[in-house]
Amino acid sequence: MTDTGSVDPAATAHEPSVDPWKGLRGIMAGTLILEAIVIGLVLTVIARVDDGEHFQPWKVWFVSLLAVAMVVASGLQRRPWAIPLNLTLAGLAVAGWAVHWSMGVCGLMFAAVWAYILYLRRDLSRRMAGGYLPSQHD
Repeated sequence: MTDTGSVDPAATAHEPSVDPWKGLRGIMAGTLILEAIVIGLVLTVIARVDDGEHFQPWKVWFVSLLAVAMVVASGLQRRPWAIPLNLTLAGLAVAGWAVHWSMGVCGLMFAAVWAYILYLRRDLSRRMAGGYLPSQHD
């Protein structure tokens, strides 16, 4: 008995009719905006904890520039170097442990989010190569 219902999806697939990467770029841009907000709020933490002992000029500059860089990077997600930039900014957020431990913890949480985004990117790439996206069969 032969199975006539099994057809190789890659054999009948075509280029996706919609850009599947557009949604992922939107997720990455949104994650950067959320990360910039959280990192910016570190300024209030270092200003209030221990009577402002951690509120030093270099720390304020580091946190401020990192938050601004994240906002700027959110608009650059179409560039081929966007993912290395995103990961570098996430690494700098983790390195913010030198500013205050709370910034390092926030950086680690967002590093986990970026790891999941990279997993989603790999999964999307595999699905496209295998012809499993619904927009490849309309």
